[in-house]
Amino acid sequence: MTRSQIFVQRMMLHRMAVISACLLALLVLFTLSAPIIEMILNTDASKVNLFSRLMPFSFDHPLGTDDLGRDLMVRLAYGGRVSLLVGFTAAIFAAAIGTVIGLIAGYYGGWLDSLLMRATDSVIALPLLPLLIVLAVIDLEKIGLPADIANHNDIGLYRIIVIVSLVGWTSVARLVRGSVLALREQPYILAARSMGVPAKRIIFTHILPALTSPITVATTLSVGNIILFESILSFLGLGINPPTPSWGNMLTNAQELIWEAPTLAFFPGLLIFVTVLAFNFVGDGLQDALAPRSKKR
Repeated sequence: MTRSQIFVQRMMLHRMAVISACLLALLVLFTLSAPIIEMILNTDASKVNLFSRLMPFSFDHPLGTDDLGRDLMVRLAYGGRVSLLVGFTAAIFAAAIGTVIGLIAGYYGGWLDSLLMRATDSVIALPLLPLLIVLAVIDLEKIGLPADIANHNDIGLYRIIVIVSLVGWTSVARLVRGSVLALREQPYILAARSMGVPAKRIIFTHILPALTSPITVATTLSVGNIILFESILSFLGLGINPPTPSWGNMLTNAQELIWEAPTLAFFPGLLIFVTVLAFNFVGDGLQDALAPRSKKR
C-alpha cells in the first residue's frame, strides 16, 4: 500500500474526524457560495431595509432577517468567509513563525536555544485574552501607519490576523524544537554534518520534511482556537468592524435582541461551536493517521 492509501485508511478509522471534515467542507462551500445565495434570494447582504426587520423564516428569507432588515443566511455566509479566512491565515502565519523559531532553537542549541525558548516561555506566560484586547485597541496612526491605511474598512481583519499570528506561534515552536532535538542526533543527520553539508541544507532538506506531520496537526488544531479568539474580540467590539460581517460581530449585534429574536444569536453561535469542534476532531484524526505508532481507536 502507498503512503496516501495508508493515511486514508487510518483516517477513516476516526469516524468523528471524517464527519467533521465533511462538515467543514460543507461550511467552506456555504461561505464560498455567498454571492450565489445572494443572487438566488435576490437580496443584498449590506442593504438596510427597516420595513423588513426581524422577519421570521420565509421563502424569501430562509433564516429570517436581522434588526436592519438584512437577510440572515446571506450575512452568515459572508461572515463565515471572514471568520474562516482569519482562522486559516493566522494559523498558517503562526505555524510559519513557530517553525522557524523551533528549527533554529533545536538545531543550533546553546545560548540561542536558551534565548528563544525563554522568549517563548515569556509569551506563553502572558494572559492571552487581555493581551489580545490591549493589542486590538492600539491606535495604528500613533505607531506610524498612514491615516488612510489605519482607517481602512478592512484594517480590523488584518489587525486580528497579525495579532493572533504574533502570539499564537508558541505551541508550534516548542513542538518543532523538541522534534529537531531528536532528529539532529539521527545517524543520517550526523553523517551529513560530518561530510560538511551546510546547516541550511540539512534543515530544509532532511529535518523540515520530517516535521510535516506534527506541524500540520498543530496548525489544524489552532484554527479552531483562532476562530474562537476572533469571535471573542469581535463580540467585544475590538475585532472585525461592521458593516463587514463576521460570526463574532453578528453575536454582538444580537445580544440586545436575545429575547425578541433569539435566532440572531443562535445561528452564528452554532456555526462557531460546530466549526471549532470540527477542527479539533479533524486535528485528532490527523494526529492518529499521521503518527506511525498510533493505535486503532
